Amino acid sequence: MHQGAVGHAREKIVQQVMDAKPSVKDYANYVPIGDAAKKVRKWADQNVEIIYMTSRRKKKEIDEIQKVLDRNHFPAGTLEYRTENEEYKDAAERIMPDVLIEDDCESIGGEIEMTYPHISPELKKKTKSMAVKEFSGIDHLPDNVAAF
Repeated sequence: MHQGAVGHAREKIVQQVMDAKPSVKDYANYVPIGDAAKKVRKWADQNVEIIYMTSRRKKKEIDEIQKVLDRNHFPAGTLEYRTENEEYKDAAERIMPDVLIEDDCESIGGEIEMTYPHISPELKKKTKSMAVKEFSGIDHLPDNVAAF
């Protein structure tokens, strides 16, 4: 999440995004929500492949997101992004994850902006979807990937 969100309630953070507060676009200084890095480490320790996806498309911004992951000790993984002509569903179909964890995109329009709802029906059968409330984090998700 953007650094200006630190210490605020989820509802206030959603409003910050909707109001386009300056820190929302300061990708280089993004911070994890809760213990996200520890949670993803628990999954990585179970020998699953970790794939991160960013909304950024410009090389400089993608590099900034990679630095955020590194600085905050997220486990190694591939950082994916949409190519110039791709929508999120296209990138997800290209990557084809076993589990897709995404937020509900509340601040930018909700389900219409999410990935999983737009994946083709036949490919949905191959991917488990887990949607979390935007800015609520992933700490509440299972530690054991077998529970997915």
